[in-house]
Amino acid sequence: MNGRKLAIVTGASRGIGNAIAVKLAKEGYDIATMGNSTQDDAEIGLGKIRAEGAVVSYTKGSLSDKEARLKLIDEAEKFGRIDLLVNNASMAPRVRADILQMSAESLEEVLNVNLIGTFLLTQAIANIMVRQNNKELDCSPTIINISSVSADTVSINRGEYCISKAGTSMATQLFAVRLAEYGIPVFEIRPGIILTDMIATVKEKYEKLISEGLTPIKRLGLPEDVANALWILASGQLTYSTGQVLNVDGGLNIKRL
Repeated sequence: MNGRKLAIVTGASRGIGNAIAVKLAKEGYDIATMGNSTQDDAEIGLGKIRAEGAVVSYTKGSLSDKEARLKLIDEAEKFGRIDLLVNNASMAPRVRADILQMSAESLEEVLNVNLIGTFLLTQAIANIMVRQNNKELDCSPTIINISSVSADTVSINRGEYCISKAGTSMATQLFAVRLAEYGIPVFEIRPGIILTDMIATVKEKYEKLISEGLTPIKRLGLPEDVANALWILASGQLTYSTGQVLNVDGGLNIKRL
């Protein structure tokens, strides 16, 4: 449409996804995104992206909904190219329950959004990226999954979330291997405790834990911390890497005595 690259960033109207989309807009990308918010509710976040010069396409819907995924893909293809897929959108369980009491409904809902929906969207976009390689496009596509430290850090009161993120990590490895022959790298970012709506109800708990030494870097992470890390992976400079995990967690993952 306008010579800019296109990034699909799920959940770009707020939180980590919004910071990522704003960063990518500054770097010359247009954005196609989807989320559960109404167009009006999403406008504040989308406006921040447009303010950086990007064209933004917004699809309302859940990742767990096949029709919503297809609509997002259809909107993205109107731009004529797909340079980057950022699988950011996910949900926490509606009720934090011990795994001995966790409901089947909660497990199914979280897995359908965070893992199954994300996997199927990636599958569809990956096939489009492979086809792009056969066209005269100056395009070097990349896929980046926003996972979580919960991929390998246990929280027994939100087991469904941990399982979904562990599955996303395996999906990163699977797609990295499968797409390597096409020159499409696949990366994973594992954010730690990031200041977003998702931790609003437990913010004080986490702040106390951090002040007591939970992380070497003694502050909550910010969405912009994740966005800056993502740009390292999306910039195209890691020419002999794929399937790598970048922790953005204040050092939480470091084993200490």
